[in-house]
Amino acid sequence: QVQLVESGGGLVQAGGSLRLSCAASGHTFSNNAMGWFRQAPGKEREFIVGISGTANTRYYADSVKGRFTISRDIAKNTVSLQMDSLKPDDTAVYYCAARRGYNSIAYSSDEYDYWGQGTQVTVSS
Repeated sequence: QVQLVESGGGLVQAGGSLRLSCAASGHTFSNNAMGWFRQAPGKEREFIVGISGTANTRYYADSVKGRFTISRDIAKNTVSLQMDSLKPDDTAVYYCAARRGYNSIAYSSDEYDYWGQGTQVTVSS
């Protein structure tokens, strides 16, 4: 399977910024769609943003729109998530995910085939 590894999580004060990265290796999946999800304790996994395989289409959940920015380096199979104006409600484990065989963005976790191990983001008040 494809392996996804997230990095860049940490502790930041409200209003601060973090940049998460996701590196893919293993079986190639070319330009399949990728996304970011997050999960806070006691809550369901939440879709926050997705990007198409060609990196020309992006979709953001309302909760992060205008604050988070996704980007992709297709040649390197890496995806980044720039997070600005962070809020305490953004505290969660953040996961990157990839679809297999689909270029289009999906919004449910069960539509993604490969997952990273997650990286913790904690935003203090």
